[in-house]
Amino acid sequence: MRAMSLPRPAPIESEPLRLTEKPRPKPLPGEILVRVLTCGVCRTDLHIAEGELAPKRDEIVPGHEIVGVVEELGEGSRRFASGERVGVAWLRETDGTCTYCRKGRENLCPNARFTGWDRDGGYAEYAVVREDYAYALPQGIDDERAAPLLCAGIIGFAAIKRAGVVPGATVGLYGFGGSAHIAIQVLKHWNCPVFVISRGGIHRELAQQLGADWVGDAFEVPPAPLDAAILFAPSGDVVTPALAALGRGGVLAIAGIHLSSIPALEYQRDLFYEREIRSVTANTRADGEEFLRIAGEIPIKTHTVPMRLEEANQALTMLKHDQLRGAAVLHAA
Repeated sequence: MRAMSLPRPAPIESEPLRLTEKPRPKPLPGEILVRVLTCGVCRTDLHIAEGELAPKRDEIVPGHEIVGVVEELGEGSRRFASGERVGVAWLRETDGTCTYCRKGRENLCPNARFTGWDRDGGYAEYAVVREDYAYALPQGIDDERAAPLLCAGIIGFAAIKRAGVVPGATVGLYGFGGSAHIAIQVLKHWNCPVFVISRGGIHRELAQQLGADWVGDAFEVPPAPLDAAILFAPSGDVVTPALAALGRGGVLAIAGIHLSSIPALEYQRDLFYEREIRSVTANTRADGEEFLRIAGEIPIKTHTVPMRLEEANQALTMLKHDQLRGAAVLHAA
């Protein structure tokens, strides 16, 4: 099978991903083999490609926003039928026995494994996954537009929950890329006033089209205090203005897996009156299932840029330099 493989991390401008031929994987007991139709391009893939997330293997195939069809069932696999459309996301395995798993917080499992980091992902024609970590996908959302739901969408929804957002709350979104453009659709579905803070012109235009109530720059003050804020941009220097924009009791959720250094905080200025910072670590399968149900009900309309599998380096370069209006999606065929 064809795959875009990462032999070693390097700046994405040097095109570290290589088009290779690899054996088609064989599903183990409890796994399914998925023929990849599309795979979304996520900022986490960029962190893996450039080494900001340390390699876990000598060579890896990135990609964890996979939409495909079940090609083969491993021994004992019965959850999905051959030919059924499924999604594969970032979280691919937990131990199921640790204190976090037992509390329903499997996203914090110390033995968790991840698609495209621990095991080969979806920048390929085929991928394998444990059937209990695959998702049924909502009808009415096509393969290309479903791909970003599987990380950008799920993580954005997990961040909404971590920020304590309730219907009608005033919410600020800092950074407006692949994840935020999905999150805003959930928030508007919940009748939330949404203020978008973004440096990029193409992102601002999309935010306005999707119903943002106000759009400004990172260091502009939103027109009203925020009940909650979500930081999608990997920029630690935005934490201070985001905290300043919160009202009393407001929560800032940081959605990224990687963040640059946060400037020194002052307790009285930044945190007093019970303002909080919360990190977002992956998601539980329950988060994913809840989000995909809501995505089908709205229905979510993702804005995508279709690209060929062999253009993965270009897609990641465009992501790094904020040149994508929405999310890039690789087509395996």
